[in-house]
Amino acid sequence: MRQATVSPADYWRLVRSNRNFRLLWLAQIVSELGDWFYAIAIYSLLLELTGSAKSIGLAYVLQVLPQFFVSPAAGVLNDRMSRKRVMILSDWARAVIVSGMLLVRSPSLVWLVYLLLLLETIGWAFFEPGRSAVAPVIAREEELLAANALSSVTWSVNLAIGAGLGGLFAAFLGREAVFLLNAASFLGSAALISAMRFPEAHLSQARPFRPRDLADFSPFLEGARYMVKDRRLLSTLLVKGGLGLMGTNWVLLPLFGERIFPVGSDQLGARRAGMLGMSLLMGSRGVGALLGPLIGGYCLGRRSRGLRLGIFLGFLAGAAGYLWLSAAPSLLWASAAVILAHAGGSTIWVFSTTLLQEQTEDRYRGRVFSADYALLSLTVSLVSYLAGVWIDLGAGVRTLAALTGAVSLAPAALWVLAQRFWREPAPPAS
Repeated sequence: MRQATVSPADYWRLVRSNRNFRLLWLAQIVSELGDWFYAIAIYSLLLELTGSAKSIGLAYVLQVLPQFFVSPAAGVLNDRMSRKRVMILSDWARAVIVSGMLLVRSPSLVWLVYLLLLLETIGWAFFEPGRSAVAPVIAREEELLAANALSSVTWSVNLAIGAGLGGLFAAFLGREAVFLLNAASFLGSAALISAMRFPEAHLSQARPFRPRDLADFSPFLEGARYMVKDRRLLSTLLVKGGLGLMGTNWVLLPLFGERIFPVGSDQLGARRAGMLGMSLLMGSRGVGALLGPLIGGYCLGRRSRGLRLGIFLGFLAGAAGYLWLSAAPSLLWASAAVILAHAGGSTIWVFSTTLLQEQTEDRYRGRVFSADYALLSLTVSLVSYLAGVWIDLGAGVRTLAALTGAVSLAPAALWVLAQRFWREPAPPAS
């Protein structure tokens, strides 16, 4: 029987003893730090060149929505080709793409920002399902929750550090330095992944990949039938779509930082003060995402029942955090509210990912995780763009924060209703 909870020693043991996971983890650290430095620079650049909240909403749509359309091809590719090779090629492509941001120097080139964000997202859409599908191969069953939690915690620490320092770097060293740093981070990630050595058993069960297979939807339909026949798997697959309702944060936090809680505007000026306000709130998001899976893994454990309870509690924390943010009187209280909300959000992410990995056969994992991210990207794209439009039409950011909290209660209720499927026998493996 598996150990009921995840202790701090489990994380250290995993990193120390599992070489493949250690390399993948280091690759994540390198590339995500660059990404978070880069995010603050992009949002600041768009606000400076356009002055529109909708520009941030559109930018974030282009950072996530293409995943929805690319996911069928990305899933098939990750189930037909070496997942390691797909990740390396994705990193190389993104290094070239983000370097193109150096060309954007005037409002007339804002279109180029959007194009580059679109292309970078396509690269991510091929990379991330491979990374999620590889995790159960390189980590033993008893290590899997620790591996997912550590990955989420690392994402959170990278967000807290990258967003916190990204504003400082962009404000004092210039955006160009940040863009170059992010390009270099992708090359570092590719080098670390290339050093991994692990079996790719899914290749023995798959036909050789041919480029025309990307236009063949029969493998995707096969995967869809696999997902739909198991109501437990399908319910878990929809969880991140519910989490996407909190996607308004990609518009809310930059605007709370710039318009409501700028830091040191009298000394630094409006632009720099706004970037620092954004950095602190985005950094608080990272702190919350760091704490959520650590506390959840320790208190609720790695068994199915605890994972399912953690998802429900995560939605409640997200709702409470955004309702609190809507009334926060100061940056300190706003940061605390963001920490609570995203502690819940990261718990949902880690626990639903672990459930999916345990419930899915290896030969379907690429397609399952592509569908998982596609549903998330669709929800986040819709709510983030509508949030930007709504604010440009005159709605208050505090009102939007309250609405985000209220809406987040809906997936919590649906998840409670879905628990009856775990009282039914699981379908036989295909």
